[in-house]
Amino acid sequence: MVNKYESIFIINPSLSEEDTKALVEKFKNLIETSAQLENIDEWGKRRLAYEIKDFNEGYYVLADFAAEPAFPQELERVYKITDGIIKYLTIRK
Repeated sequence: MVNKYESIFIINPSLSEEDTKALVEKFKNLIETSAQLENIDEWGKRRLAYEIKDFNEGYYVLADFAAEPAFPQELERVYKITDGIIKYLTIRK
């Protein structure tokens, strides 16, 4: 059974542009290999509503995909162990 999901993650704003692009590409490839990526939207640097890990802004990326129910848990596990990701959230549509 395939469900549709939406995942947003916020990247550390102090990373270089190359490191930020590398992280976006890493997660894009991870989603493409294990799920059907429908859309990835880079919002860029935005001010955070509240301070997270001493940061007032972050680089936002939104991904829409369709996947088996076990994949979002694996995706969030990878978010958690990746340096440079300061916040993430995955929801089922």
